[in-house]
Amino acid sequence: MKKLALTFGLLFGSLSFAQTVNDVPIKDINVDYIQIIGTGRGLSTKMNIRLDFGQETKSISFKNGLKIKDEKGNTIKFNSMIDALNFMSSNGYEFQFAYTSKENDDDALYYILKKRK
Repeated sequence: MKKLALTFGLLFGSLSFAQTVNDVPIKDINVDYIQIIGTGRGLSTKMNIRLDFGQETKSISFKNGLKIKDEKGNTIKFNSMIDALNFMSSNGYEFQFAYTSKENDDDALYYILKKRK
């Protein structure tokens, strides 16, 4: 009985630390390619990071459905695109290529990543 309780405790404890996008744990995203979109945050040196893997968003605001959230549902803040890239690398993705574009008078950075096999 103790082993069963310990097993359930470990299982549910590990699930509570999952980072998600649109309520999908990042490690469970079942696609080959994803896109990181980074834009400036006004006067801050940090970046607004969104993650697009072709998902339907559950949110009324499209951009809210692309944000990476922690286990408490708070948006994770990244210092830079490299910070976000390192985060995604630790979640099983590797960099493929990058490009820039204008988004609402701000430069947006796009990184294309591929899931490691």
